[in-house]
Amino acid sequence: MSTTLGPPAVLAWRDYDPAACELPGMYLGEIALPGPPAGESDRLWGLGARRVRLPDPVDLSAEPDPGRAASAVGALSLVRDLTARAVLVEWDLRLDPADGDGWQVLSHLQPPRRLEGPAGADEALRSWRRGHYLCKCLWRKGPGFVQIRDRRWGELRRFTADEPEYAEAIERLAHGAPADSVPRTVLDDFRGEALVLDVGPLAWWLPYRISRWLQESMTI
Repeated sequence: MSTTLGPPAVLAWRDYDPAACELPGMYLGEIALPGPPAGESDRLWGLGARRVRLPDPVDLSAEPDPGRAASAVGALSLVRDLTARAVLVEWDLRLDPADGDGWQVLSHLQPPRRLEGPAGADEALRSWRRGHYLCKCLWRKGPGFVQIRDRRWGELRRFTADEPEYAEAIERLAHGAPADSVPRTVLDDFRGEALVLDVGPLAWWLPYRISRWLQESMTI
């Protein structure tokens, strides 16, 4: 079982529109997230949350210790899993000042409210917002294979594997795991395709999983 931590609580509303969220009964209040992280997005959705605000920035600006790495990966997991449900996520992101284009590996996620760190962060955030759409980087599990479809860099990139160790590694890395807990050859393949993010000692799976196509599959 994953021990990755996320935010201890979030604020949530029943609608994504700020004006509608001012109406009586729309504010769900502060909702604690006791874990496990794999079920938190489902629980928020079941409670009726359609707009969720994380209380603290996700900080990837420096090499974190194991505790901070776990917290950052837990928060990113929540953003990813809520993005997959088309929930409006209000969050802030802090990157290393030297990581100029590092935001692009996260560009399939709901864009943050604020992006801090690299030079040109404001323009990067505008590009992120202009280019964001659902199903930009996703994975699906078929009978005997896994497939990733990735458009974070404009063109469609496909990664398909039928070896069972790839599916097992994805499940392991879904909410963060020590990099040495999955086969090195599998992790190297994922890193080569920018499908995992290294946060301190943890490796975290970037694509989100879908349960159904939002459009006809041939158009994605």
